[in-house]
Amino acid sequence: MRKLTSPDVIKQILAESGFRFSKSLGQNFLIDDRVLDEMIAASGIDKTSNVLEIGPGFGTLTQRLCMSAGKVVSVEIDDTVIPILTENTAEFDNLKIINADIMKTDIRKLIDEEFGGGEVKVIANLPYYITTPIIMGLLEKELPMSALVVMIQKEVADRIAAKPSTKDYGALSVAVNFYCEPEVIVNVPPSSFIPQPKVSSSVIMLKMRKKPPVEVKDKKQYFTVVKAAFGQRRKTLPNALANSGAFPKDKQQIIEVLNSVGIDEKRRGETLTLQDFANIADKIFE
Repeated sequence: MRKLTSPDVIKQILAESGFRFSKSLGQNFLIDDRVLDEMIAASGIDKTSNVLEIGPGFGTLTQRLCMSAGKVVSVEIDDTVIPILTENTAEFDNLKIINADIMKTDIRKLIDEEFGGGEVKVIANLPYYITTPIIMGLLEKELPMSALVVMIQKEVADRIAAKPSTKDYGALSVAVNFYCEPEVIVNVPPSSFIPQPKVSSSVIMLKMRKKPPVEVKDKKQYFTVVKAAFGQRRKTLPNALANSGAFPKDKQQIIEVLNSVGIDEKRRGETLTLQDFANIADKIFE
C-alpha cells in the first residue's frame, strides 16, 4: 500500500499520472499522519461503522477509513483523480467510489442504497470553497448521521464553535449549534497539505444532537430571525429585524416583541443565545 503521506510518493504519482491539482476544486491533499490519527480517533469508528467520505482525492484518508470502518463510500467530483484513487485503494473490499458532485447527490437515497438506511458518520477533508454549503446541506436534510468529523478552514471552525458575545459568533454558529455539539479537535498548519493552502485549517467534530437544544414553533421562522439579526451586525435588534423586510412588523412592533420576551431593545444579534432567538421567533410570528 502506497504511503500517501509521503511527499516523495505524491511526487511519483504526479509524475506517473500527469495529474494536476485543481484550484477551482480546492484540491489540497492531507499528508500528515498525526492529523489522520486525530481524525480517526475523534470519529470513534470501528468495524460496525458506516462512513461517507467527501472529496477523497488520492485516498490518504480513505485508506485509513477502510482500515478502521465497516463500509466506506467515497464521493469524488473529479473524474481525473478516480483512476489514481482506485489504484491506491485497490486492496480494500469495503470501499465504494462514486464519481459525483456531492452538492447534486441525493444523499438520503445514497445512504438507503449503500448502507441500508443505517446510521452513518461523515468524515472528510472538505474543499474550502463550499465548506458551509456542504455542512448546512447535510444538517438541514436531517439524515441518519451520528457525527461529522471534517477538515475545514480554521476561520470557519472558529465561527462554528463560537459563543455569544464573541467576534466570531454569527448565524453559522447558531445554525450548526441548533443541530450539533461542535468541538475543535486539532488545528492544522498549511504544511500538512500538498499543495499548501494559504490558510490554516482545523479538524472539527460535529456530534449530532438527538433533539435541538431549544424548542421552536417553526424552524423556518426561527432561522429567518437568526439570519435577519446578523444581516446588519452593527445595528441593534429592532433596526436589524425591521430593515430585513422579512417580517410584517415595523420597528415599534418589534420593540414590543422584544420587551415581551425580556430582551433589551439595545442588544445586537451577536449577544443572543439560541434560546433568545427561539423566544423572539415564537413571539414575532404569533
